[in-house]
Amino acid sequence: MNREIDHLDEPLLEFGYGQRLKDPKDGLFLFGPLEDRRPAEMRVGVIGTPKGIAVYREWLDRARAFIPLADPEVKHRLAYPGFEAIFQTKWPTKPVAEIGVSGNEIFNAIRKTDRHKAIYDTVSLFSRPIIKKLTEDDVQVDVWFVIIPDEVWRLGRPLSRPSKLEGLHDPNALGPKLGKRLLREPSLFAEDKLASEPYRYDVNFHHQLKARLLVNKVVVQVVRESSFSSPTDDDAYGGRRGLQDPASLAWNLTTTAFFKAGGRPWKLAEVRPGVCYIGLVFKINTLDPTAGNACCGAQMFLDSGDGLVFKSTGSWYSQDRKEFNLTLEGARELISRVVAAYTDLHEKPPLEIFVHGRKRFSFEEWCGFREGAPASNVVCVRISRSQEMKLYRPTKTPIMRGSAYRLEQNRSLLWTAGYIPELATYPGREVPNPLLIEISRGDGDMNTVLHDVMGLTKVNFNACIFSDGLPVTLRFAEAVGEILTAAPHRDGPPLPFRHYI
Repeated sequence: MNREIDHLDEPLLEFGYGQRLKDPKDGLFLFGPLEDRRPAEMRVGVIGTPKGIAVYREWLDRARAFIPLADPEVKHRLAYPGFEAIFQTKWPTKPVAEIGVSGNEIFNAIRKTDRHKAIYDTVSLFSRPIIKKLTEDDVQVDVWFVIIPDEVWRLGRPLSRPSKLEGLHDPNALGPKLGKRLLREPSLFAEDKLASEPYRYDVNFHHQLKARLLVNKVVVQVVRESSFSSPTDDDAYGGRRGLQDPASLAWNLTTTAFFKAGGRPWKLAEVRPGVCYIGLVFKINTLDPTAGNACCGAQMFLDSGDGLVFKSTGSWYSQDRKEFNLTLEGARELISRVVAAYTDLHEKPPLEIFVHGRKRFSFEEWCGFREGAPASNVVCVRISRSQEMKLYRPTKTPIMRGSAYRLEQNRSLLWTAGYIPELATYPGREVPNPLLIEISRGDGDMNTVLHDVMGLTKVNFNACIFSDGLPVTLRFAEAVGEILTAAPHRDGPPLPFRHYI
């Protein structure tokens, strides 16, 4: 067994005109995005307070022009040339739909002491006007920018609570105890059913908003008002948060918006034909009173990094193993749906299917996968963070990204974060930990699996960065699971991945 440190080459990305580079920013700057799905114009809807809509317009004016670097000494950042110069797509200043929301109504809703009622009512202030606009006006919107006051971000998270001085009592709120009891023991009165509705949803503004809009196939980008503030707006927001400089924010936000509007910024350049990747996640549905109930989401990713999200529910918790596993029937049904969706796109089933998950795959799952995809070679790969080994270099820079150490024939450590020669820096703060990559079921080549994981770290369209620490199959597995369990489960066709990020 080779005990030396191997190094994997950095995967190439493909951009406009078939050109290939390693860095997404360089590729977009020089060649633009892929041409096959490039929208001619961004059809954007905006909803927010009058102040939120105003700061959105001001930011868009800046994002349509050149934005210099705040600190030219930072090696892994790049000035922003302007949206149309990068993506070759128009982004009109006037949105195709614009909805104003009262700031007072938002503050009165989000400050309610009953947090279920507070989040539900606040989400309703945004979701209901969007749905009404789409159904009554039949307007075509590719992506909605939901501009929220910082107050919603502060109080719209699960553990957030208003102080005693700012909390508002709602006499119509049932309270969590009675509300959840009515879910277990439904009342015969319509008013009780209506009053118990907020307790069917997760106490998280972001997740609940996206979950409630899934049935209408609405694509959403949630942004805080202060994120759009210019450097001269320090006093208005109590000082800038300092999370991102304006150029980096523009790169990240416009890349995400372009992807959500239907465009493809880039794709992996060197991929094997007929390969499909699936990210598998289990999330306990705490809103469902049935013990052991879980929500399973499978994401199908192709070479583009885009994919479909499949979802299903069932009681899959094993008391013996203390973990979730699909039954043979559940695994067969899930993989069959993935194969059918792939076949619709390519007119033939995939040659290989790689199932990525954080947990161990059971023998029942493995048998179900094989039965559901008889024409494909199915390989189950477990991917997790590992701290069993840290490696240091004799220089000031950490271990290089792409370093790999073979533990066994089917187990390897892979450093997807580390020093990047193309950037001449390590864009991180701590000593990077590797991923533990394990082929737990199926016949797969470890070198192939490692190269696949490296490639999948470069198709995260939620930001325009050189690479991510996790493959996209797992990066958003938790996020997808949170959205799927934030609202009551509804059957429906699989939706594109952009509905969830």
